[in-house]
Amino acid sequence: MASTSRERQKHEKRLEKQLKDMPFYVVEYIRDKKRSRYSPSTLLVYVHDFRHFFQWLITEGIARCEQIKDIPLEILENLRKKDVEFYIDYLTDEPYEQRKNVFKKRTHDSVLRSIHALKSLFNYLTTETEDENGECYFYRNVFAKIETYKEKETANRRTKKINSVLLKGPEIKEFLDFMKYEYETLLNSHQKRCFLRDKERDIAIISLILGSGARVDEIANLTLENIDFKKAQIDIVRKGNKQDTINVLPSSLEDLKNYLGVRKERYKATDEDVYVFLSKYGGKAQPISVRTIQNNIKKYTKAFSGKTLSPHKLRHTFASEWLRSGGELVLLRDQLGHNSIETTAKYTNLDNEEAKKVINRMDTLFEDDNN
Repeated sequence: MASTSRERQKHEKRLEKQLKDMPFYVVEYIRDKKRSRYSPSTLLVYVHDFRHFFQWLITEGIARCEQIKDIPLEILENLRKKDVEFYIDYLTDEPYEQRKNVFKKRTHDSVLRSIHALKSLFNYLTTETEDENGECYFYRNVFAKIETYKEKETANRRTKKINSVLLKGPEIKEFLDFMKYEYETLLNSHQKRCFLRDKERDIAIISLILGSGARVDEIANLTLENIDFKKAQIDIVRKGNKQDTINVLPSSLEDLKNYLGVRKERYKATDEDVYVFLSKYGGKAQPISVRTIQNNIKKYTKAFSGKTLSPHKLRHTFASEWLRSGGELVLLRDQLGHNSIETTAKYTNLDNEEAKKVINRMDTLFEDDNN
């Protein structure tokens, strides 16, 4: 079966490093949530949210200390509702550097995520902790007074947005054929050399996502022993470090075989290089990063259709085609690794063709009645 993902291991190390600068009660919170099987990726994002909040407390003079790790519990206990509201306004209006010299403001969902993280911390401190007397660290939870509102969106509106950035039916094969036969004709000599070096690898990665619905990190962490060509399946590591096995389209496995045929020579792979998809740095094979896959998919989809698609949109594409092909929703849930059928059910609205047919039939009837 699949082993613990590289991404998880990397985030574990980064999380432990971040905790060195955090107050003791944040360290306790993280340890508790790790026991509750929160992923290191989620907890790392939470710690970044805590750091931003604590730094704001220091900057505003609410916490009169120089280092975040020295902020006492009393500061959190005595926070006023207006203080938190000021912080939320600051989160909403603060421009942050997305990349060098490019600034933007946080989305509503990003602000909600930060508030949710702080709500979780304050709930832990006021209901789950225990001091030497068996009491919680404090009981006054100011974040319990903060209401959040998620921007509402109908299923049809969400469907329209998703559908605008999906590959549909014949477009899937057309896209893969574009990468195989046409893309290189658009490149200069240097770009063409780089593309041809990684052509089979990149085609195999995209074909696997489109042919299995796997997440990008699940593909990046795939090892050679995870592939079963005979059963047309791969073993992957899901969110929460859960082991799973999923089916793959035979055509996608053919693209994978084409890549494996050049993998050893192209990337100087040795028996110690167990990860399927490799890059070459300093003349040595290295596992490809999630970021590299994401950037490559954006590049190829932009060249194909003028639209930049993410790996997650390719996953949406797989789900949409599954249902159009008559696949059951429950089986799709298992294939995608969703925890609930409600999450998977959002894909049932992706195909609006049947609704259009009903409207057209109704329009025909109205016309007949008017004649």
